[in-house]
Amino acid sequence: MNEKKKPFPLFSKSARYKAAYQDVPFGLTLISGCRNHFNPPGFDQYKRKLLRKMRKREILEQISDRIDTYARFFDDFGHDCPLPKHLKRTVNSGFPRYNLMVDTHFMAEMCAGILVAVTDYDHFEGSLVLDVADEDETCRGMGQREFRTREGEIVLRDEADIVCVLCQGADEKTRVREQTSNVLFYGYGIPGIETDHLRKGLEIASETMGEFGGGTTEGVKIF
Repeated sequence: MNEKKKPFPLFSKSARYKAAYQDVPFGLTLISGCRNHFNPPGFDQYKRKLLRKMRKREILEQISDRIDTYARFFDDFGHDCPLPKHLKRTVNSGFPRYNLMVDTHFMAEMCAGILVAVTDYDHFEGSLVLDVADEDETCRGMGQREFRTREGEIVLRDEADIVCVLCQGADEKTRVREQTSNVLFYGYGIPGIETDHLRKGLEIASETMGEFGGGTTEGVKIF
């Protein structure tokens, strides 16, 4: 039985973010009452269907172009972008298999050519703000890695911490777990990435979790 529906997260963009990245989109989708299955019935066939569509030459060229845009943005801040390696692996070997929520995150990224994070909504503290960082702010990344920001890096904050550094990754606090039931996917736009691409990726995430995780989509919103 699904848990009680969760309210959609309160979200805003800081004045500093708006000044630096005017009209650059950011998207969220919350799916409540999910189960994080390992490999639910029919999921492999569903993944193969999306993979065949993604591998079509014209679509793959467009995805590659967007991923190259992210790679250049990461390079500006001195970081390697994981998306090109993920794309090469996906084209050659298909989507990976970890669990439903993590697999869905990869599918949303690769099918839309965007950067997506998958998180446990119940571990955020308060409202969310998209912001730019000062030099040497810190974030405890997944696996307890320390992320240290550079001036102007894009970050997502809750009311207690930085919960994600765009060019470095999401934090340990909000990572999805086996028992996660309310899953929040968010997609970062950067200059050159249009709203429709974020929406497509997040719709893939919400539809997949609804069909295979038994969750209820609380909306896909682009800001």
